[in-house]
Amino acid sequence: MSTTIGTGEFTYRVVRDWAKLPPGMVMGDVSDVAIDAENRVYAFNRSEHPVIVFDREGRTLRSWGEGQFKRPHGIRVGPDGAIWCTDDSNHFVGKYSPEGRLLMQLGEPGKGSDYMSGQPFNLPTNTAFSPEGEIYVSDGYGNARVHRFSPDGKLQHSWGEPGTGPGQFNVVHSVCVDVDGWVYIADRENHRVQVFDRNGLYETQWNNLHRPCGMYQRAERGALCYIAEAGTGLAINSLWPNIGPRVGILTLDGKRVAQLGARPPGPELDQFVSVHAIAADSHGDIYVGETANLNWPKHFPGKPKPADLCTLRKLVKVR
Repeated sequence: MSTTIGTGEFTYRVVRDWAKLPPGMVMGDVSDVAIDAENRVYAFNRSEHPVIVFDREGRTLRSWGEGQFKRPHGIRVGPDGAIWCTDDSNHFVGKYSPEGRLLMQLGEPGKGSDYMSGQPFNLPTNTAFSPEGEIYVSDGYGNARVHRFSPDGKLQHSWGEPGTGPGQFNVVHSVCVDVDGWVYIADRENHRVQVFDRNGLYETQWNNLHRPCGMYQRAERGALCYIAEAGTGLAINSLWPNIGPRVGILTLDGKRVAQLGARPPGPELDQFVSVHAIAADSHGDIYVGETANLNWPKHFPGKPKPADLCTLRKLVKVR
């Protein structure tokens, strides 16, 4: 079952039932999604099987992380192919082999820093990597901070404080780094992406976003930035069209070249409920993760949740 979304060169065929799970396996809300060099898809989701790995056709290859995470939030593939998982409620970031073996961790699971202390971590959200292999962590829900670590995990620098001005944050929700080392921060509740140099010096910002949650860039010259815009969290405009949930595609100078999704929240193929995660493979196909179960009652109070509510779909680029 599929339909199309978008226009022109940014037209996609939406495949809702792409993920093929083994009998008895359930995938929960997909808080983030990552793609490795072989185009394997890692869905970090809130279920008994936190990391589910698929091939490009949606066949389940394996799962791991059972019993290890309190609340999955962010997942990235590092420069060496390792998988980095951010557990916000457990206040830590783990580096894992593609098969799920823990290789390194930042922070101590279950022991967060004081609220808004600026020290790592209080409800961190995601990671990204510089061209030199430095690790950036967005931190997050209980801090208004970005941290830079050396490749071996030593804290080098932090910046940010609560607020709405340049270099200030209101929910640091995701981070990306481009091939020149510029750092892009999804400043979710300020409805913007801020851009910094490696030391946190403010460069510019992208506006006209609606609660940017997830971001994805390929590590290449001329890359696009794919942004998961969650849409409103307010009851008063929860069913408005054209303000999200949606996918934005921007150039790295902040120009929006495509928007996928103009309808209000809903369960149909060309609708989203709450876009939280995004990634794209080497073919230009997009994978969209949603916290749909969590947010369904906010948009549709008292209305039964569909049994087949989608939390991960593939948008196949129409060529």
